[in-house]
Amino acid sequence: GAEGSTLMSYFSKNQIQALKPKITFSTLRDLQCPVLQSNDLQGKPEESCSTAELFEWLGAVLNQVSLDNKSSSFLSTYCCPEPNTVVEKAFLCTITGFIIPEKIIQLLEQLCCYFGEPKLAYWLTLTVHGFADSPVSWRESEHGFHKGGENLYNFVIFRNLDYWLQMAVGAHDDCPP
Repeated sequence: GAEGSTLMSYFSKNQIQALKPKITFSTLRDLQCPVLQSNDLQGKPEESCSTAELFEWLGAVLNQVSLDNKSSSFLSTYCCPEPNTVVEKAFLCTITGFIIPEKIIQLLEQLCCYFGEPKLAYWLTLTVHGFADSPVSWRESEHGFHKGGENLYNFVIFRNLDYWLQMAVGAHDDCPP
């Protein structure tokens, strides 16, 4: 109808440009990292950390929470799970914006290039967050925003190209198959 043609002329006159994603880089020095074994999801005492411990650690790192367990800290007394190793230099790249699945696949492929020569990284992660107040989540359900609006998945990719896929959704959301 008339409304549709008016909208079309508006959009053609005012060419809508997609917002460019915002990219920030930072280098984390002397970062305590959990020791992981790709074939051991549960972790083993003194050998490797579990997927749950990694997920918690990753949340602390991404939110720039100190990992040194100082009793004087009012924010957090969290410390890196055991066993851990100190990495001299870790790179953190954050891309904020509307990112289509094809671009995420491209990012994963580019990240795997870090496992080429020289072999510097043992593992790397890619975390994809949906907006906390997004109206949709996975499957057919609306996205429930009851407490935190959790809506994310995380790839952990190992040097041998094994990977873990971790997902977090709110209690009232469907989880993907």
